[in-house]
Amino acid sequence: MPPHGTASQVRGANLDPTPVLDLRYVKKIVEMLDESSLDAIEISTEKGLKIRVTKAAAVQTPVAAPLSVQMPMMVSAADPRMSPAGGIAIPAEAAPAPAAPAAPVSTFTEIKSPMVGTYYSATEPGAKPFVAVGSRVSKGQVLCIIEAMKIMNEIESDHDGVVKEILGTDAHPVEYGQVLFRVDPHG
Repeated sequence: MPPHGTASQVRGANLDPTPVLDLRYVKKIVEMLDESSLDAIEISTEKGLKIRVTKAAAVQTPVAAPLSVQMPMMVSAADPRMSPAGGIAIPAEAAPAPAAPAAPVSTFTEIKSPMVGTYYSATEPGAKPFVAVGSRVSKGQVLCIIEAMKIMNEIESDHDGVVKEILGTDAHPVEYGQVLFRVDPHG
């Protein structure tokens, strides 16, 4: 193992406590890591020197789905589509698939469930809902109730605007982060 120590020990003075490491030693560690099945090596000494060498994650190139395979057909030797081996036709390049249309950009503000629980649109069954589509809401106004662990939690609007969509279904479970309402802040 190559010698290593602090810079002051190498120079013969006791002024600089910065650890020094021989680059040949580091290179040997990298080579050992490359030849092993390990992903990382970390080495530390009593003198506070610490080195960690990690393999870079392999970049994976996405593989395209297989295209339909055309059966080779016999054509004349004068045909430019022929392979150099002759007698086997080279299939024409497959046309790239058209790009999927982009999702429309919504200008609505989404109000999401802050917890897992049961969604209620009103204070009790048969009562008038807190809001309906087209209702104007103010910041802090109660939009619904989510029951979680027998506790009724009032969900308030974060924004002023007009309710454009109500996505919660009365007396049905909702998940954390699930969109409950879409509000148009400009409406």
